[in-house]
Amino acid sequence: MSEFEIKDSGKRYTFAGGMVRDTTEGKINWCLVADGPMLKRWAQHLTTGAKKYAVRNWMKAEGEVELERARESAFRHFMQWYLGDRDEDHGAAVIFNINEAEYVKEKLDATTVLG
Repeated sequence: MSEFEIKDSGKRYTFAGGMVRDTTEGKINWCLVADGPMLKRWAQHLTTGAKKYAVRNWMKAEGEVELERARESAFRHFMQWYLGDRDEDHGAAVIFNINEAEYVKEKLDATTVLG
């Protein structure tokens, strides 16, 4: 027996060919993050960083020091983006650093809960 279940909202959508599926109502539409240029630019930023430091090097961050570094970098890159600096992709760097900060915060929260 499978350990997974198929969730059921109780609502159905019937396609023209007769196929029936649960509706997408209330579900996250992950495809929306691909709209606009930023997902590709963030992926490029991660790819370039992986060549410089190592793949997923940023995921080794785990403490307050790393959290503050990510927050400081996010703000610096935001200001550079806001002021129109184009010497590097500051928009992608903002997203990268916010993501790292949120990742570290989740690690710290998990440690607090478990610790």
